[in-house]
Amino acid sequence: MLEMDRAALAGLLRRAGVSDVRDDGTTRAAYSGDASLYRVPPLVVARPRHVDEIAAALQVCRAEGVPLTARGAGTSIAGNAVGTGLVLDFSAHLRRVLSIDPDAATAVVEPGVVQEDLQHAAKPYGLRFGPDPSSSSRCTIGGMIGNNACGTRALGYGRTSDNVVSVRGITGAGAPLDDESMLADLRRVTTAGLGTIRTEMGRFSRQVSGYALENLLPENGFDVARMLVGSEGTLGVLTQATVRLVSDPAHRVLVVLGYPDIAQAGDAVVAVLTHGPTACEGIDSRIVDVLRERRGPQAVPPLPAGAAWLFVEIAGQDLGDTLARAQALAADCGAVESRVVTDTAQAAQLWRIRADGAGLSSRSPAGLPAHAGWEDAAVPPQRLGAYLREFDALMAEYGLTGLPYGHFGDGCLHIRIDFPLQKPGGTAMFREFLTAAATHVAGFGGSLSGEHGDGRARSELLPMMYSPDAIALFEAVKDVFDPQNLLNPGVLVRPNPLDADLREPAAPVIRRDLALAYRHDGGDFTQAVHRCTGVGKCRADNSGTGGVMCPSYQATREEKDSTRGRARVLQEMVNGTVVTGGWRSPEVHEALDLCLSCKGCLSDCPTGVDMASFKAEVLHQSYRGRRRPAAHYSLGWLPRWARAASRAPRLANAATRWPGAARLGMSMAGVDSRRAVPQFAPQTFRTWFDRRPRTTGDPVLLFIDTFTNHFTPEVGQAAVAVLENAGYAPELTDRQQCCGLTWISTGQLDAAKKILGRTVSALSERPIPIVGLEPSCTAVLRSDAAELVGAAADEVAGRTQTLAELLTARGWEPPSLTGQSVVAQPHCHHHAVMGWSVDAQLLKRAGADVQRLSGCCGLAGNFGVEKGHYDVSVAIADLQLRPAVAAAPPEATILADGYSCRTQVADLTDRRGTHLAQLLAAAL
Repeated sequence: MLEMDRAALAGLLRRAGVSDVRDDGTTRAAYSGDASLYRVPPLVVARPRHVDEIAAALQVCRAEGVPLTARGAGTSIAGNAVGTGLVLDFSAHLRRVLSIDPDAATAVVEPGVVQEDLQHAAKPYGLRFGPDPSSSSRCTIGGMIGNNACGTRALGYGRTSDNVVSVRGITGAGAPLDDESMLADLRRVTTAGLGTIRTEMGRFSRQVSGYALENLLPENGFDVARMLVGSEGTLGVLTQATVRLVSDPAHRVLVVLGYPDIAQAGDAVVAVLTHGPTACEGIDSRIVDVLRERRGPQAVPPLPAGAAWLFVEIAGQDLGDTLARAQALAADCGAVESRVVTDTAQAAQLWRIRADGAGLSSRSPAGLPAHAGWEDAAVPPQRLGAYLREFDALMAEYGLTGLPYGHFGDGCLHIRIDFPLQKPGGTAMFREFLTAAATHVAGFGGSLSGEHGDGRARSELLPMMYSPDAIALFEAVKDVFDPQNLLNPGVLVRPNPLDADLREPAAPVIRRDLALAYRHDGGDFTQAVHRCTGVGKCRADNSGTGGVMCPSYQATREEKDSTRGRARVLQEMVNGTVVTGGWRSPEVHEALDLCLSCKGCLSDCPTGVDMASFKAEVLHQSYRGRRRPAAHYSLGWLPRWARAASRAPRLANAATRWPGAARLGMSMAGVDSRRAVPQFAPQTFRTWFDRRPRTTGDPVLLFIDTFTNHFTPEVGQAAVAVLENAGYAPELTDRQQCCGLTWISTGQLDAAKKILGRTVSALSERPIPIVGLEPSCTAVLRSDAAELVGAAADEVAGRTQTLAELLTARGWEPPSLTGQSVVAQPHCHHHAVMGWSVDAQLLKRAGADVQRLSGCCGLAGNFGVEKGHYDVSVAIADLQLRPAVAAAPPEATILADGYSCRTQVADLTDRRGTHLAQLLAAAL
């Protein structure tokens, strides 16, 4: 079906009974990629609600000759979940755990069930699903079955194929997967190829490439379900699966072993395996260095000496025996130094580093973008060390670098490589290197894929690993199940070229006329938006994790509202085919409309995407020299209006209470009338400060923002009391300065640059510590300022601290908060730029009982106030903030440093938020 016929296809699907069909440009752009480096915009996306709709969609595709690609969370790294025709997204509606049988230890699930949701459902029975890939917080069981996912604990629980009891689905021919006639044809194909299957397939545990035909051998019981696992949606469309569950051991102990380099860590695997671990993961020190640089040294718990580590898990029912085995392993595996980690919080923190490996390694040691494509090869574990040395030599031969990690206990190496895809000859080098790497791994008796599947990246290379007879067998099996070649065509059988449809070579460089510097991306907007590799952590449920990303997706569950979806739309804007209107494209503005500019992705996305900055750039470029939305003038210029109102605050407040005037004014200002109008303080903080007697102590510059100065001076007054108690003498700049945040968030970046330039100049006059009270404004000084005014802001950023950071660095002893219950809503920018761990430590030292909320409050500066955003803003608050406030005892403190967070609490509950300065000052 031609591109011009997508509307016709959408109509056919709707008439066939498929209820959720999308053919708009925003959706097509959002689904143009998975977690791979391939770009394949679909004609249409459908999100089936039940099995009948799947069958109807497949029938339409068969009748019209339209390719069909099944998709779970879109976390496939080899280009397994993108297609040119119809993409079926199972993650939207088909996400139920249908039943759990605790006696049989099985679960029946729909294909869109998220792995972590299945774990939650099985936990009350003392059970779990064994395979746990690093994307477990968002990957679906259907996707895991498609790729034969394994994960960290495959040594203990096996691959997905080892944990699937049975599957239901529909073949490409429209028959059930257990159709007797089809199975008879499959037996004939298998019988003709018994010798090839026995000699070439199933040679070691991580041989995932190709079809797993060893499961069809007579001695293996002709197990069609297990053969289908790992077929990457090329043989049938899954509708239901019965999976095996396992009991968790009572105790898990992490042992960290340090080695001089990654190859010597690989050598040690054979010794490690003799101790019966449930997990043995390798990680290079350079990945850890990336995390320290991005999130600070506190992000990494103490590690043993070495430049590479093995994270080894020993599990058992008896704690003493488990610890003894862990100690024995630590002493027996030739490590430079080892550490047995018994603190569960530290162990979880270390495992998170490994889980974020794909994102953290998205920049090479040379600081260049690093790509998937050859990130999943596996060799027999006893040959891993030698393989790593030769592979490193191969990379050096091509002048490439990457950060290695992986499932070393299974011989599986993950690495992102800095292929120069945007340079002349880069695509040719990509092809040449992958061909050489395939020859290399085949020489070690290995597999092109160890768990991610072959997809578009490696299917063309299968003849390097398999004989012509084996390739012919794969083709014959494909023809039995999918004679029209409709299901995920170009993957595994009769593959597309591995260098076709690469995303980055199709993206022109954008460096000119940008408002922001993109200092970490060479000044290139294209490279900045391509930071998103599609790992999809923005789709994960962040409740209880302390994370923020991505608030609007948490509320809507729409791909376009995820950080990844927005990045894909921006990437398509740069490409200029699906999204053709540049900065002003309706698709771009639709995708960014519900972005809260919370900056949660800056810290929570392993690749460091900063969607708030991208949105500011888009708004700047779109409205430069043009009339803007009313909210840009009202909310974007808020500091100006507040300064004017401060001359007569009582009159300004009275005007907002005149009958009908407030509602009319809010409507004209682009503000939702359901919001309360903030009241100006009768006296600004600066007026109060100028009239108070001066104190002695170490000087500190108190950065007073618009919100503290004009709306909540009591916060500033409390901060002064605390600072003086800590031995400081607070000072202010001679004139009121502004961080320009409201101009930044509304994309008025020329004005923001001028405002910030003046502020940086004023703050540079005295080399003393600067303390900010409003987290968003403090974050601007720490991060955004350098992007707008350049290196001049770096010195100011280095001196700018939060109140908790300043007090902690001083060694100040906080007043006792023993017995004080605190429900803490960290501001998103605080979490993303400064981190909230210092605040948590300060409160813990004070003795407070703290419940830290995850996620955003939902207001996020101007977002929740603007027309059209109220319902989503409230829906976000209802995820965590509002229920937590409702459940808090009356005497509990609702701690919220952000003015927007306190406003949301006041607007939506009968409680009031308190700033940290107020909490501490009240206890002095």
